[in-house]
Amino acid sequence: MALIHNTTVKPTKLELLADWLPTRPWYRGAAAPELTKAGGFRLDDPAGEVGIEFMIVTTADEGTEGTGGTVAHLVPLTYRGAPLDGAEHALVGTMEHGVLGPRWAYDGCHDPVLTAALLALIEGRAEAQAQSLTDTPDREIARSYTGEGPVPGLGAPVDTDESTDLAVPGGGLVLRLRRVLTPGSTAPEGTVGQVTGVWDQPDGTRPRALFATLQPR
Repeated sequence: MALIHNTTVKPTKLELLADWLPTRPWYRGAAAPELTKAGGFRLDDPAGEVGIEFMIVTTADEGTEGTGGTVAHLVPLTYRGAPLDGAEHALVGTMEHGVLGPRWAYDGCHDPVLTAALLALIEGRAEAQAQSLTDTPDREIARSYTGEGPVPGLGAPVDTDESTDLAVPGGGLVLRLRRVLTPGSTAPEGTVGQVTGVWDQPDGTRPRALFATLQPR
């Protein structure tokens, strides 16, 4: 169970992301973004060592996706008490947590703890947790799975101009995380698993969209 601490984090997550997001190939917002935390959820690490968060942040839209003058990005993150071996390229930054001390924040698509937890969510073996409350399920996260048995594994993540894809070796499937969220998006034909959720728009609406799909390559 992820324990949510009411404490300070320096620099803040949004400060780290403001520098990191514009370096990503799928980023669609302003060059110098003013980010707003607009939603998200957490998953539990069964070992209790790694923090897992799927954060949604919005910033000014530059005419691509989004509504109300903003674009929403899905940013999966992991938080660790020590560096993750071999993941220097996926480091978002380091923070000082008021309770836990130094924390290393990673692009969660490159962290096997997060990808395993996401597969468990899709397959119904895990439950989404509220972003800012301890031991509280997030009932606005919906998932489905029609596959036969658990997914055997995932390949290395590959960024595109709108998603991060992790192929299922030999399975003809890909786990696709939508980095740019499109209100009202639906799963493509042949999809065997999916996660959808909502976030806050500046106009007060809470659209639903695909967050992740397990679909044919």
